[in-house]
Amino acid sequence: MEASKRTRKLTQTAMLAGLYAAITFATFFMSFGAIQFRVSEALTILPVFTATAVPGLSLGCALANLVGFFAGVNPTGWLDAVFGTSATLLAALLTRRLGKDGPLWRKCLLAPLPPVLLNALIVGLELAFAFGPMNLPGFLSYALSVGIGQAVICYGLGVPLLLALSRKALYQKIFRE
Repeated sequence: MEASKRTRKLTQTAMLAGLYAAITFATFFMSFGAIQFRVSEALTILPVFTATAVPGLSLGCALANLVGFFAGVNPTGWLDAVFGTSATLLAALLTRRLGKDGPLWRKCLLAPLPPVLLNALIVGLELAFAFGPMNLPGFLSYALSVGIGQAVICYGLGVPLLLALSRKALYQKIFRE
């Protein structure tokens, strides 16, 4: 791979990481905790368009979770940095796989699904462990609250973003690969 292409991919990754973290910080009051609507999760549809979104979203999530902990707004701290970031990485990889091919309607339906399901499961478990009770009803309660927040953001904001970026001229302008 030539140097200019590597530089472009690295720059895209860094910009996506910074954008994810900045949106999370701008909406910190609803981005952390048992009930959360993390607006930056709308960006989780971006792996449909570019592979650089996978590390970009993961790094942005790790940064947001760690800085949020040190700023005193992320009550789960290192747990969220490890498990929340892992959920984002796995979701981005699955979104990339599910969204690469197929008609637009299928991308709109499937691309937001991995972030919704994986965050509900992984972050739900993380919250049950951190805040208790660590039992099935406790886990289900957290998983449901995280899953609903994720679904609202990923489908309510992520799908319109996916539709806007699906316009070929806009896509080519932003993600030249």
